Amino acid sequence: MELKQLKREILYRGRVIDLIVDEVEYPSGIKGVREIVHHPGGAVAVPILDDGRVLLVKQLRYPFGNHVLELPAGKLSPGEDPQVCASRELEEETGWLADHWEKLTSIYTSPGFCDEVLHIFLATGLRESPHGHKRGEGEFSMTVHSFLLGEAMSLIEQGEIQDSKTICGLLLVSRRMLWRDR
Repeated sequence: MELKQLKREILYRGRVIDLIVDEVEYPSGIKGVREIVHHPGGAVAVPILDDGRVLLVKQLRYPFGNHVLELPAGKLSPGEDPQVCASRELEEETGWLADHWEKLTSIYTSPGFCDEVLHIFLATGLRESPHGHKRGEGEFSMTVHSFLLGEAMSLIEQGEIQDSKTICGLLLVSRRMLWRDR
């Protein structure tokens, strides 16, 4: 690492994030401050139905004050396998289960100030859960939508889908389908 950590102060410990301030020294000897949002990471499902439609959820995202169209996803529990998390979130948010999982990639969501890593999985062989969805208190207004992959890509281009994990997941699956069809 090019920076030497001199001091660390945890300013806040929350349910979802911790706020950390590090005093650092650059190779030049100059000292600086780095502020970090620590997040345990999460997992994302790109659920593709047998007919090729992708399932998305629309949920209220409080920081933006509106509903956001996105892939099912959630926060990792301590020590949790990301695929287990993606599976849990798929069922909780959509009421669907997947028989096949394939890891597509992992992404850094905001590497300038946050250490969150999201693990993105393709979920296929979908079937409805006998238990339906299992949404928590903050998710009751969530709705499930299905789109042909091409329609979802158009929603990205039109600015209707702005969520980064959703854009990444859909682009990866779209590229995969394009290469498969060649």
